[in-house]
Formats: sequence, structure tokens, C-alpha cells
Amino acid sequence: MLEKTFEPKAAEPRIYAQWEDSGLFAPRAAKPTDGAADAYSIVIPPPNVTGSLHIGHALNNTLQDILARYHRMKGKAVLWLPGTDHAGIATQMVVERKLAAEGNIGRRDLGRDAFIEKVWEWKAESGGTIVRQLRRLGSSCDWSRERFTLDEGLNAAVRKVFVQLHKDGLIYRDKRLVNWDPHFQTAISDLEVEQKEVEGAYWHFAYPLADGVTYQHPIAFDEDGKAIEFETRDFIVVATTRPETMLGDTGVAVHPDDERYKGLVGKFVILPITGRRIPIVADDYADPTKGSGAVKITPAHDFNDFGVGKRAGLAALNIMDAFGRITAADTPDVPAEYEGMDRFAARKAIVARAEEENWLREIEKTKHVVPHGDRSGVVIEPWLTDQWYVDAKVMAQPALKAVEDGATVFEPKSYEKIYFEWLRNIEPWCISRQLWWGHRIPAWYGPNGEIYVAETEEDAREQALSDYDSEVVLTQDEDVLDTWFSSALWPFSTMGWPEKTEDLERFYPTSDLVTAADIIFFWVARMMMMGMHFMDGEAPFKRVIINGLVRDEKGQKMSKSKGNVIDPLGIIDELGADPLRFTMAILSGTRDIKLSKQRIEGYRNFGTKLWNAARFSQMNEARRVEGFDPAGVQQTINRWIRGELTKAERQVSDAIEGGRFDDAAGALYRFIWNVFCDWYLELAKPVFNGSDEAAKAETRAMTAWTIDQTLKLLHPVMPYITEELWAELGKEGPARDGLLMGEAWPVLPDAFVDADAEAEIGWLVDLIGEIRALRAEMNVPPSAKPPLAFVAPDAATAERIARHRDLILTLGRVSEVAVAEAAPAGAVTFVSGGATVALSLAGIIDLAAERARLEKEITAFDSDIGHVNKKLGNPNFVARAAAEVVDEQRAKLAEAEEGKAKLQAALARLDAMEG
Repeated sequence: MLEKTFEPKAAEPRIYAQWEDSGLFAPRAAKPTDGAADAYSIVIPPPNVTGSLHIGHALNNTLQDILARYHRMKGKAVLWLPGTDHAGIATQMVVERKLAAEGNIGRRDLGRDAFIEKVWEWKAESGGTIVRQLRRLGSSCDWSRERFTLDEGLNAAVRKVFVQLHKDGLIYRDKRLVNWDPHFQTAISDLEVEQKEVEGAYWHFAYPLADGVTYQHPIAFDEDGKAIEFETRDFIVVATTRPETMLGDTGVAVHPDDERYKGLVGKFVILPITGRRIPIVADDYADPTKGSGAVKITPAHDFNDFGVGKRAGLAALNIMDAFGRITAADTPDVPAEYEGMDRFAARKAIVARAEEENWLREIEKTKHVVPHGDRSGVVIEPWLTDQWYVDAKVMAQPALKAVEDGATVFEPKSYEKIYFEWLRNIEPWCISRQLWWGHRIPAWYGPNGEIYVAETEEDAREQALSDYDSEVVLTQDEDVLDTWFSSALWPFSTMGWPEKTEDLERFYPTSDLVTAADIIFFWVARMMMMGMHFMDGEAPFKRVIINGLVRDEKGQKMSKSKGNVIDPLGIIDELGADPLRFTMAILSGTRDIKLSKQRIEGYRNFGTKLWNAARFSQMNEARRVEGFDPAGVQQTINRWIRGELTKAERQVSDAIEGGRFDDAAGALYRFIWNVFCDWYLELAKPVFNGSDEAAKAETRAMTAWTIDQTLKLLHPVMPYITEELWAELGKEGPARDGLLMGEAWPVLPDAFVDADAEAEIGWLVDLIGEIRALRAEMNVPPSAKPPLAFVAPDAATAERIARHRDLILTLGRVSEVAVAEAAPAGAVTFVSGGATVALSLAGIIDLAAERARLEKEITAFDSDIGHVNKKLGNPNFVARAAAEVVDEQRAKLAEAEEGKAKLQAALARLDAMEG
């Protein structure tokens, strides 16, 4: 007999060990008859080796595991390939902090080789945390194939790709602007930049015009906006939030259609402090409606200005070093007093000088967004530096075509628009990072600055011999590659590329990729580019499933500072992995998933419901029977549940195949809770307790068989509790062949759906449901058993009444089931299955008290409806309140209106009774 409850804390480690020991996580052996459709593969989005399982991981890996377990049960050879990312900047930061905490010297004092050795030591000790946590979630990855983006095989793949792309002219070295982190002294990707709103200011500076030039500047306008008054100016006003960058200004831009400045285009200004002569240029980037309409241009320290500088042929002068300090290396006209000054100290000094020399015209306080390093927390500096780049524009074209032609599809399809928009406007991809931990760039420099790109130093030396008569000292590039570069090769490098392996032959391209929307640019698009280029034009996956973002129950983003983070490991400790997984699945159909612990607790109750149903079945001797064939059942309820199970299997299968995990979970919930537990077992009770031994034996066997099939259907979503039930229920009846995980997915024939049984039981279920709803609506005490009468039923209904009289009495909690020519006095009538039914409530409820109760509750609903309508009718509330607050009020309104409508219907029934 089953224990009273399922104890996940004790069961989950034991069950996972059984799965792992079974070898079922690995793909099954190939068969001679296998075709491409018999393999299913998916590569895990590699979490950072520094990471711990967060709620986003829980969602993403639950969905992947559902797919892997489902296709495995469908008989396919399934490869779910796991691994972790070396996470360059994050890992380097963790180890540097560890060294500092232990009182060790810094990495620069330690030296590159010794520091890298320390990082590998850290990885060996602590780098497996998230992999262990993924196991706790129930992830059925093939751990024997686990990869790491810095393992030797992937190292070789990365070097080969770099060298080949360089030969193809698609990797090159260039001086361009990058996001520079002065703390870590490295370029970082856009994904590693956090935009923060801060208090700041626009400083309005007057730059004097050169060569005695003046112009008429409008200072007053009529009601039509036409200038009516002018003043003569020998300066032009620009505004900036970063005064320190003015030291690098090489131009001022105005819009070509701005009448105020048309006559100044081609003229010059004298840059204060430096005395530099810089031109006024026309460019569409300048917005005549913002500020003065004139914009200072600093090509070496602003991404937009860099573009203007390119178009206008302006010089790009770097006025900062790698630490964010002022330097005159490129700009000898910068006064020595600023040399080595921190950028923010320079800001104060320049503003003070502008005020002193009277070219500061205004300080306009403002809130504005400033980029910060997501790990360092410092302000990011757009910085002009030599870096390695990929010609992403060229590589994007085949990746675009693959999605345009349908070789790869996105689910939901709307995300294709994001993918297209980014790839069609893609910029060169900066792939070098000034770090030590990562794939070191396979480029060597000769004594005269020549660059030799090769997979090995030996190959680079051979190349150098063409330039030198004898061997010379070569120096390898100090930089490492962007982490996303190695991640872009993940679908094929993890399967052994560049070798022609059996895994590549069998499992590439992969079937699905499940990932989040925020890395469509940084990872998905780049995998597509690399896969198309290196795998003979074959996209790396056939389908990309984008999962939503998990937020708190109010729709707010989870953050430690808000205290609204839900820790998946804490949930697993308290409630088990299955409720968390089921919640992730059933809520996965929206872009923003509103999650609360209460929701997860609710789905723990769902698991408990199934456990109790299995226990009830055991108590009623429902055991599996050798050779039982559900096709031959005779009892109506058994033919009905067989059809309902068949329909549920179709719904679950279609939903998982379509990547609609919420629909799959919803179908499972409805079948298990509403159909099997609430109705079938209730309808089976009289059979279990009756004297018809043949009906009893059939229903016991059918119950046991249905539970077995149900466990199979639920297993991909809730693997632990289903595996435990499979083992425990297998202790009675025929011996099991093995684990539930290795069982075949149910394939139920269409003939299992019996229209007659469906109509018969459907009629009974609808009738009992109506009776129960009416009892609740009319506030009938649970102990009361009012009489029920069918008013002039037809012959078919009369036969059904006779067949199911006992069930109607028991499940409807009525004292009698009669047939009458007219509805009795004091009865409430309703229509069910085409028949008029009367429930006699006279003498059971106090009509006056019930009327008073209903009217009081209707008044309360009216008050709520009025209050919410007042809020929603206020344009200021709708415009200013957070979207989730407005949605919450609309939901309250709908709920109140629905509640009021039910009470009004009950009141109308009272009127009919008294009439």
C-alpha cells in the first residue's frame, strides 16, 4: 500500500540516481531502419560556470526536459547535450575576489599563467554547482557528453573558426568605438551593459565662432512659430551631459534643414580650453527641436558621434586612457593640467572653468540614462581602441535567408521580427576582450608589427619566415575572445566538429533550441551565422522556442533589492521539483510569467490529488491484470474514461509537439483532476461497492490501466512523482520491465473514443454539475437533500434516469429522483441535456433571508464595481499607473461583474419560486 503522502525530499535523490544509473539519459543505439526523423537533439543554453540555478534556468530547463523525455518515450534517439560557459569576465571577477579575500596578491602581480592556473583550480572546486542543481530539477541531460566552452575540443574548434574566418576576410582588426569598462579594462558586449537612470544635467556651452563670423539668431517667435526678433551672435550653443568629452570635440553638427544655422555650415568654431579649430557640419543626426539644435561631436567617445565623424570626415581623438583618465597622447592641445585627471574630476574642472570664463550659458537639471557595467558597476565609456571584429553584415545574410525560407522557425512567430530587425541592421561584431580567462586570440605579432593568424604558434612561425630571413620572436595577442564567440559554435563544436563524428552525422542540425528573448541577438543569431557558414549552409536548429520572462505575482521584475526573488532551490527543498516544473509549464504561454509561491503550492496539491487517487484505487483492489485489453471493456464508465484518456493523449501530444507547454499542462490537469479524479473515480465507487463481480473486475482493471497511461502522459512534466507511483504500483500485478522513463508513450486508437458512452456520461456529468452549482448558488445547506424531478422527460432521458438513479441520488445529494408532468410548487427549474429539471427548495431555504442575503451581496458588488470604474474612468490613473496595476483593476472589475451576474440569476430563480 502506498504511503499516505509522497515525500520528495527523500524520493528525488534516489529516483534521479536510478535514472542516471540506467543509461537512459544517453541516446539509444542506432537502428538500421533509423532515418532523420528518428533522432531528436537539443543543446542546453550553457549557463555560466559561476552561476547558481535561478528561476529563469528552472523555466528554460523544465521546458527542454519535457521535450527530451517526451521524444525519448516516443522511441526516438534523444540527445540533450549539456555543458557550461567559461563566462570570461564573471569568472575572472570571482577568482580575483577570492584571491583578495584570501590575502593573496592581485592577478597582475601574480602573472597570467599563474592566474589562469588559479582559475582552473577554482573551476575544479566550485565550477560544478549549477550542474548539480540542474540534476535536482530533474534534467535528463546526457551527462556523459557534458562540455565546457574552454575544454580542449572546443578550444580547437574556436581556433579553426577564427583562422578560417580571417582567411575569408570576415575577421579583421580595426580601430572602432567599443563599450569600455574602466574597472575591468576591457571591452564588453551590449548584454553586459546595464542602463541606469541617474540624476544629471545638460551643460550648455557657448563655442565662439572663428574668423570673426557672426549670424542672426532668432530669440522671439509669433504664435505660428515664425521668428520675429533676432540677436547677433558670435558663438553657437551646444549642450552635453559629459563636459569632459569636449576635450575630444572635432566638430559641431547642425541639421541641414535648420534655417538658424544654414549659413554657418562650413564655418569653424574655436574649442574653448584647447583653442582647437573645428568645423560646423550638416548632419541629420542633429535634432532642431532639441536644445539649441547644435550638437558637439566627439567621434572617439560617443557611438552616434562616431557615425557623424565618419560621414563628415572628422578626426577621432582619444582623450582618455584605459582607466578613464584624461590623456593628451592623441591631443597635444589639451593643457597639461588635465593630464592623468579622472574623467569625473575633469568634468568638475571643465565646468568650473567654463563658468569662470563665461562660456557656460546654462545648467539644465535632468534625469537621463547612463550605461554601467553590469558586473563592475562603473560608468561605461565609449572608447576608441584597436580590436578584432567579425564582418557580421556578410555573415548575417545566410542566417536571414534560413529564417525567411522557413528552414528555421521561431515559436512564437512574432520573435522573427526581432531577429530580422537586428540582423538587417547589424554592426561589426567586436570579438576581442582585454581579459586573461578565455580563448586567447590565435594571432602573433612580428617585430615590425606584422600579424600572423594561425591555429598554432608553429604555423605562425612558418608564416613569418616569408617576411624574415630567419626565425624571429613572435608575441601572441594578449586578448581573449568574447565569450559569445565560442558560444556561437555550441551546436556543432559540442558534437566534435571539426572532426566528422557520428554525433554530428546523427544529431546535427538540432531539432529545437529553447531560450530567452533577450539573447536572440547575442546568441541565437550568432549561432545561425556560424552554423550556416561552417556546416555547409545547414542552420543549427529547426525550431527556436522562446520562453517568457518570469516575474513576481504583480508582474514586476524579480530583483534582490525588491525582495521578490523566488529561489527555485528553496522551492525544491520545501515542495519538491514536480510542483515547480508543472507551474513553469502551465504558465509558460505568456511573455511575462506572473509567479507566486501560492501558485506552486497549488500544483503541489495537484500531485497530491493524483497520489490520493492512486491510493484510493489500491484500497479498492484496482490492480493491473496480465493481458488486460481496454478495447474490450463493456461498462459505460469504462468506455467513457477510455475515450477521455485518448482525447487527453492527443491534446498533450499535439501541444508538446507544437511547443505549447501550457496547453499540455492544462490538458493534463483537466484530465487528471476534473475527469479522472472528480468524475471517473466517483462514478466507479458504486461499482467497487456493488455486487456485480464482472463489472467490479473490469472497472478495477480499467482503473489500474488508466492510471498507468496517465503516469506516462504526466511523466515529462512531473517525472519524480510519476516514477515513484510507477514503481510502487508495479509491486502488484505483472512485473514491470523497468523505469517509467524508459516506457513507450501511449498510442491509443481513435476507436477508443466511444460516442455513445461519451453522450451518456456527459449527460450525467452535466446534470450533477448543474445540481451542485444550483445548490451553491441558492445557499442550500450541505446536509440538506431536496427532492429532484424531471418534468415530462422523453423516452431516452427516462431510460437514462432509470440507469443512473442511484448515482444522481448520491452525487447530487438529493432525496429522490422523480418524473413529473409539471414542476412542483416551490421548485427551482433548470435545463440539462435538453430536459427541464426541478429542484424543490421550499422549506429547505428561508426565502426571505436568502433574498436579503443576495440583495446585500449584490449591493456590495455594485460598490466594488463603482469604485473600480471610477479608477479606470480616470485618464490620469490609466496613464500613470503601472500596467500591471491597471490590469489588476480590470481583472477585479470583470470578477465583480461576473459575481454580480450569478447573484442576479439566483435572485431571478427566487422570484420564479415565489411567483
